Amino acid sequence: MLTPPSTPAGGRPRVAGAAGGTRRADIRPGLRVRIVLKKDQPTGRLTEGIVRDILTSSPTHPHGIKVRLASGEVGRVKEILG
Repeated sequence: MLTPPSTPAGGRPRVAGAAGGTRRADIRPGLRVRIVLKKDQPTGRLTEGIVRDILTSSPTHPHGIKVRLASGEVGRVKEILG
């Protein structure tokens, strides 16, 4: 028998891994995330930083919401760290 995944006290599952970063509602400025830069898409190398701006206007995106980090780097969110 399978058991449902555990959730934190807030009742919503943690967002990380393959499912993280595809919903705009889960991302806000000041959040620590890992993104994949355009130049790193072939390798999947992740860059960690703090969200400064959300660039994707649609509520979801299958490859991750596009953001600008505080460092100025732009890429798609792959993991939300908190």
